[in-house]
Amino acid sequence: MQPESNLSQPTLGIKSGIDKLPKEILPGIFAFAPNRDTLGGTAYLVLTPIGNILIDAPAWHDLHRQFIAERGGVNWLAITHRGGIGQTTAIVNELGCEAIVQEQEAYLLPELKVTTFQHKFNIKDSIHAIWTPGHSPGSACFYYAGIGGVLFTGRHLLPDRSGAPVPLRTAKTFHWPRQLRSVSAIWQQFPSQQPLSYICPGANTGLLRGKGAIAVNV
Repeated sequence: MQPESNLSQPTLGIKSGIDKLPKEILPGIFAFAPNRDTLGGTAYLVLTPIGNILIDAPAWHDLHRQFIAERGGVNWLAITHRGGIGQTTAIVNELGCEAIVQEQEAYLLPELKVTTFQHKFNIKDSIHAIWTPGHSPGSACFYYAGIGGVLFTGRHLLPDRSGAPVPLRTAKTFHWPRQLRSVSAIWQQFPSQQPLSYICPGANTGLLRGKGAIAVNV
């Protein structure tokens, strides 16, 4: 995998996904349809033995409320970057879950009491956050140790047209050189410090052609 790319982000049609149930893309990991509130972002529900976690905010309507309730609710809502916030306040207030966000994005949720972190944060033994600035000042990836290791990358790493995970420079990119440095730093953690089998990007998932997650070999 190449850690650098200067591609422009593809323009993809954004559908509401209001009539689509989340799809199980890996055992216990469900991808929601692209969300207009997050400019076509993909949110994930991860079911784990120690509690359930939402990665970024899905569209918030009755179908998703029921889907989440039937799977035991949510313990944590983790935000990968400011563009993934969506209706976080409504979701947290309704579900009573804990919102986790890198400290530089926390001011965007003034009505919530949030859990912030600087560089790394252990949510539970098998789930932790990693600050990866560049796309936005407080961009972060979230790592789940189950299923051989899954990294939820938000817009830090996205699939290119071949489905490979790369940084994509867009009009909203906060600091491109810093993002490239973050990419290099995060790859150094795998597999020497922790295993990694899959990447779940926070957008452009249509380019995965139905696969749902990117299988990696690092």
